[in-house]
Amino acid sequence: MNEAHPPLWLRRALIAALLSVLLLAGLVVLQPFVTAVAWAAILVYVSWPLYLRLLARFHGRRGWAAFAMTMGLAVVLVAVPAWLLFMLQREGYGAMRDAVALLRAGVELPEPLAAIPWLGPWLQERLALLGGDGEALGRQLAAMGEQWGQWLGAHAVGLLGDLGLNAMRFAIALLTAFFLFRDGAELIAQSRQVLHSLLGARVQAYFNAVGDTTRAVVYGLLLAAIVQGFMAGLGYWAVGISAPVFWGAATAMLALIPFGATLIWVPMGLWLLLTGHVAAGIGLLLWGMLAVSWIDNLVRPLIISGVSKVPFLIVLFGVLGGLGAFGLIGLFVGPVILAVLLAIWREWANTEAAAARAAEAAEAAEAAEAADAAPTDLRKSP
Repeated sequence: MNEAHPPLWLRRALIAALLSVLLLAGLVVLQPFVTAVAWAAILVYVSWPLYLRLLARFHGRRGWAAFAMTMGLAVVLVAVPAWLLFMLQREGYGAMRDAVALLRAGVELPEPLAAIPWLGPWLQERLALLGGDGEALGRQLAAMGEQWGQWLGAHAVGLLGDLGLNAMRFAIALLTAFFLFRDGAELIAQSRQVLHSLLGARVQAYFNAVGDTTRAVVYGLLLAAIVQGFMAGLGYWAVGISAPVFWGAATAMLALIPFGATLIWVPMGLWLLLTGHVAAGIGLLLWGMLAVSWIDNLVRPLIISGVSKVPFLIVLFGVLGGLGAFGLIGLFVGPVILAVLLAIWREWANTEAAAARAAEAAEAAEAAEAADAAPTDLRKSP
């Protein structure tokens, strides 16, 4: 007795629906860990060449090499932020104390700034309002401190909860990094095979786009930020600013965002001008425009666009849009998403262009065959 089977199209539709439901359920389950996994993937990608060297030192033992790399990442990711926070507390307190003392004593604009029409009198008026009444300034600062204290007290539980949540995400990111180091090459190979079976040969173009863009964006952002921080630190040291290493590191952190380095060296240059160090202030502003910003405006676009073949405007939109949509991780995720979309667009456009050229060639060949056959038909006709 023959058993009745449902049609093939129905079975495929049911399998597709089941896979879609499972995929959606899996995304819901993994949603709390997406950010941690993404950070782990970026850290592993950036440090992969170092891991390969370490793997050679461990004679191919992937587990030990992955463990050593993960512990190294943990030390760096804990030590560097701890040092930055310590220096920020110390330098920030000193800067606030100096600013309050300067405002209470009264600030006189340097003669070159005061002589500028419209701008000079306006700046002097603003400074007089800030520092004219020392008691009022003290009361304002005390009120601000009281408000901050109340806010911290009201949100203490939430802050502690966020701290615990971030600690858990950090632990998950490190754990994910270990397994990505150990099994990342095999995972990429399996993903390539699965996507190739679904999308065909065109998946190679997508993999190339993701790899090239990720490499260009990650290294472009990181290298440009490090160079900007180093150059800015040289400028801070040259004009005599205290803790130039710390301020250089802070500049490098903000330089991950396009034009973010200006948020540090511009106020510092203006502060030097306001405190009477005219030559140092002008020198720092010129150094920032000619040396620091030059890297942001020229080197970063060349690195990113030159390697990935993606227009820098799209990378800029990806960085800023990703930052607004996904937070800090969007600095790297946003450009990759737009690059993959651009790769799909180019691949489809090239496919359509190739098909059009093939159709034109076929039509031309048919026309040539018809032209060759025409005289023979004429000779055969009475």
